[in-house]
Amino acid sequence: MTSRDAVRLWDAEAPGFDLAADHGLLDPAVRAAWSRLMHDLLPPPASRVADLGCGTGTLALLLAEHGHAVDGIDFSPEMVERALTKTAHEPDVTVTEADAYDPPLTLGDYDVVLSRHVLWAMPDPVEALRRWSALLAPEGRLVLVEGYWSQGDGTRGGLTAQEVVAALGAIGRSGTVHPLPDPQLWGKRIDDERYAVVSSAP
Repeated sequence: MTSRDAVRLWDAEAPGFDLAADHGLLDPAVRAAWSRLMHDLLPPPASRVADLGCGTGTLALLLAEHGHAVDGIDFSPEMVERALTKTAHEPDVTVTEADAYDPPLTLGDYDVVLSRHVLWAMPDPVEALRRWSALLAPEGRLVLVEGYWSQGDGTRGGLTAQEVVAALGAIGRSGTVHPLPDPQLWGKRIDDERYAVVSSAP
């Protein structure tokens, strides 16, 4: 799939994207679960956060409500339009149309680089992590929410936690795995691998 094909794919997903419980966080219980998770994984406010592949801006909005300053980027114009609308009242959120694989953000400027279900889609996850790490301040951390799931056709998608930790190791970083089996995070019971990997300063 070319990058242009990928943009078209996610543009097409944008109108219904927030209907998934863990995307729109429209259910108060699901939103509360993600709020607790972000509180546990991120440093205290007000941290500067790069939200890479921010989609419709749900997590950027949630983090701004926690007191963080967030720069979100996404390569889908349709996603960006919705994220801008969603975060318009938050002065500490910016949203830019750009590719998460090559984020046009200031190096060494962020306390957190956050991605949710984005690393698995990168053309080279190791190189993506190398670029994302360069955005971090010396004591900054990567927060990578990923999964390894059934795609319904007998195949699997995503990355295992072991693969993410190995990719971090390839750039000289370690990672702590936090399993995320709580149904409230996803709005349903799950039987696949969901997790976050946190990588603090090497």
